[in-house]
Amino acid sequence: MSKHPDDWTNLPSRRAARGRQAADPRFDDTVPPYWDDDAVPEWEEPAEEAWPDPAGQPAAAQPADAASAQAAAADEPVADWNDPEPATVVQHHVPAPGEHRRRPRPESAPEAEPQADYAADTAAEDAHYAAGTTDRGWEAADDAHSYADNRGYAAADHGYADANQGYADDGQVYHDGRLDFFEDEPAAGRKRPVRTKKRARRRRNTIMLVVFAVFAAGLVGVVLFLQNLLGMGGGPEDYAGPGEGQVTFTVQEGAGPLVIAGALVEQDIISNSEIFLGELASQADGREVQPGEYQMQYKLPAADAAAILLEDVGEKVSYAAINRTWREEEVFAALSEGTNIPASEFAELAKDPQQFGLPKEARNLEGYLFPGEYRWPLETSAKDILTELVGNTVDRLTKDGISDPQEQFRVLTIASIIEAEAGEADYATVAGAIQNRLKPDNTETNGLIQSDATVTYGLGRKGYDITPEEKADKSNPYNTYAHTGLPAGPINSPGGPAIDAAASPADVPYYYWVTVNLDTGETKFAETLEQHNAYTKEYQQWCSTQKEGRCS
Repeated sequence: MSKHPDDWTNLPSRRAARGRQAADPRFDDTVPPYWDDDAVPEWEEPAEEAWPDPAGQPAAAQPADAASAQAAAADEPVADWNDPEPATVVQHHVPAPGEHRRRPRPESAPEAEPQADYAADTAAEDAHYAAGTTDRGWEAADDAHSYADNRGYAAADHGYADANQGYADDGQVYHDGRLDFFEDEPAAGRKRPVRTKKRARRRRNTIMLVVFAVFAAGLVGVVLFLQNLLGMGGGPEDYAGPGEGQVTFTVQEGAGPLVIAGALVEQDIISNSEIFLGELASQADGREVQPGEYQMQYKLPAADAAAILLEDVGEKVSYAAINRTWREEEVFAALSEGTNIPASEFAELAKDPQQFGLPKEARNLEGYLFPGEYRWPLETSAKDILTELVGNTVDRLTKDGISDPQEQFRVLTIASIIEAEAGEADYATVAGAIQNRLKPDNTETNGLIQSDATVTYGLGRKGYDITPEEKADKSNPYNTYAHTGLPAGPINSPGGPAIDAAASPADVPYYYWVTVNLDTGETKFAETLEQHNAYTKEYQQWCSTQKEGRCS
């Protein structure tokens, strides 16, 4: 293969030339050499080559020009017929500062002049030009000569003055007889637009991510707001019931289930809208909640609230809700409000409890008015209403295995004390403590129940704050400090859990109990009076931090 420095396979010298092209401020890569018709040399017929003699004898190579003759005379090897032809370098005219930029047709080197002289003249011209362009940071002459020396391509040996002469301008065209090509790799400065585009793309992606994050956060906020507004997205457990107080709930025209559920949660009629919607769907059976006003209670179970709202539109009913711990007169007031029957009519009927099947020990209907929600047709009488309430209580006692009327009366009395003085979690334990006090061998309290709630019931008021004189008053038949055993009768309307506990008390060693925190319902139990007095001081300490009247 040819060792000529202009051979297109000689890549190291061409890479070095590209480095100088990148630093050349004159270099203009916006006009590729293929776009300049004048820059393309015309086709040159290759020199004749020697062909083998048909007789088998090698033919003598015929020099094509003076350079070939000189090389042959110097016994230099002549390129084989299949070696690539040395590339022809076409020089471009580089305009001086202020000169009109133009690419003239290159002039071919004089064939008569020896190549070494021609190369030397060309190198001298380059050095002369480089001297005139030092204000631009060029030192091409030194660079050219040092590069030629380092690469080992001397002009005298190869006929070319400078190895990088043919690669100084990216606009040169190289011709080796088979392929025309040019150097088109962009200079280092050409990469800046690419980096700019990348930075713009990254900036655009960052902006899009920020916008998406803001949108997602806003969407989450809207969802949480709607869940809070409508009472959705989980929430507390369903209310156990049976409800508290009275409230009129209004369903507006066009309100759907979601809006109705949210309004019920907002008014604390139900606790969880999702449970309510499930109950509404299961009970609807093709019916829809109609606009209008509904008499309801606070803290209702979702099933009860759904049942009230799905009442048939044309059917008019009376509605009443009875709470646990309510006394007889409070129950009569609620029944009167719901049915428009005077409370006095209920009170008059209660004076004869035996007409409802109660034992002779019963002085009234206290304790037998079972708590819960009730609906009756408008024509229902007061006696029929009271009969239903008493019947529900007897049914609960019978379910607990208590069928004897006298025993039912005793269990209801204990259940009413439990309902007044303990939290539901402590019902069975308090029932066991009361049972211990009622035992004949009780030497701790000697048969005294000592319940503040019974005393205040006999006094006609509610509360737990009683005086020593009131505790000693034997005229009060409900005074369990002055009378052994149970009081004269129940003191309120106990619910099902309290009745169950009284029917099946826990087996405990305690005789005393006191609720030390009325807010949490925390109750402490003791076997001795000394321990009980210490717990009582805790209760008094708690009361001292509360508002006036909280513990009375």
